[in-house]
Amino acid sequence: MIRDARTVDASQLQIAACVRPGDVVAWGQCGAEPLTLTQALIAARQQVGERFGVFIGVQWSDTVRPEHADSIDIVSYTGGGTNRALSEAGVLQILPTHYSQFARSVHVDVLLVQVAPADRDGHYSLSIAHEYLLPYLDSARVVIAEVNACAPWTYGSRTLTARDFDLLVHTERAPMTLDRAQASATDAKIATHAATLVEDGATLQFGMGALPEAILAALSERRDLGMHSGTFGDAAADLMERGVITNARKSIDTGVSVAGVMMGGERAYRYAHRNPRVQFRGTSYTHDIDVLGRIDRFVAINSALEVDLTGQVNAESANGRYLGGVGGGVDFLRGAARSRGGVPIVALPATTRNGSRIVSRLNGPVSTPRSDAGVIVTEYGIADLRGLSLSQRVRKMIDVAAPHLRATLDEEAHLRTHRRGGTSAYASS
Repeated sequence: MIRDARTVDASQLQIAACVRPGDVVAWGQCGAEPLTLTQALIAARQQVGERFGVFIGVQWSDTVRPEHADSIDIVSYTGGGTNRALSEAGVLQILPTHYSQFARSVHVDVLLVQVAPADRDGHYSLSIAHEYLLPYLDSARVVIAEVNACAPWTYGSRTLTARDFDLLVHTERAPMTLDRAQASATDAKIATHAATLVEDGATLQFGMGALPEAILAALSERRDLGMHSGTFGDAAADLMERGVITNARKSIDTGVSVAGVMMGGERAYRYAHRNPRVQFRGTSYTHDIDVLGRIDRFVAINSALEVDLTGQVNAESANGRYLGGVGGGVDFLRGAARSRGGVPIVALPATTRNGSRIVSRLNGPVSTPRSDAGVIVTEYGIADLRGLSLSQRVRKMIDVAAPHLRATLDEEAHLRTHRRGGTSAYASS
């Protein structure tokens, strides 16, 4: 779609005039949120006249707050970040969709993006987030860009010109960052176990947070690792700069780290700025199972809130609170299972303050079915569930639970088998 971009001053922006009642407005998540635009939208929300919707990812800002549900329907795939306040207030509608399916599941009428200023050839960069924003550049009725002079200029699968936007608003502000998470002693133990599953030349996928960063830090002695992930953060920048991640042995995208969005701090932003060794792609590429299956030795490292004794994963809710999301976990785990020499990993601490995270029955939804279970890692060891029967899985999972809780889990497993009158534990759970 060819648009006719007009530049307007931020103080003169009449953003409500671009939104119709019933529209869905979307923008980039985390540090990619175009704060000047989103804050203007929220401030003018009642000028639209009737209710409209917003689709948000992980929020680091408090732009969208519970009281804004007075005129806005708020939808997200996750309860992460400051979305937790929305969830706890009962105003967050969760879309339980795989990351790879966003473009098919979410219709967007108005797209707000943060871009880096145009280069001398007139090309703008989507900067911090490319991922699920890319298809909406063509399908949205209105595209408004905040051209942020402080946003990193990153390479992607698509170059943008002024003809891709309807309105341009120029700003100069530091993009939001995430403080680097500090790994605990437990995280370090889990990382030590997980690192044994990563060989030289493997290509990694990982999420955000203290545990994934601890696992990456534990790989400092590996050689020629590759990266194909949904996120790019500070720890990945560290490993690239130290020559651990070289992408030299990747079977596709050789020499290039591929990601969809940056979730980190200034460290990651500085490293990715005008660095062709870091390339950003749309979700249809980063999360596509056929693409992932073509990457040899693809190691998917994902986390969870809890895992049951047969390998079912809950990555969404705990104690009645929606904290995570379906996200890309299943996409990446399935891709790793298809990859030649791939390893699908779910890593998590064995306990929480409220009890065990290895459970006989999930306390929330099944985010990843047991048919996609691969390797479960806790601070107590590794449970490789691939190719095992349900009863064999139960024993493996109990072995990686906290020692003082194993007897209870074993008893619960026997009770559930006895109630079903069978000899195979969890035969119909």
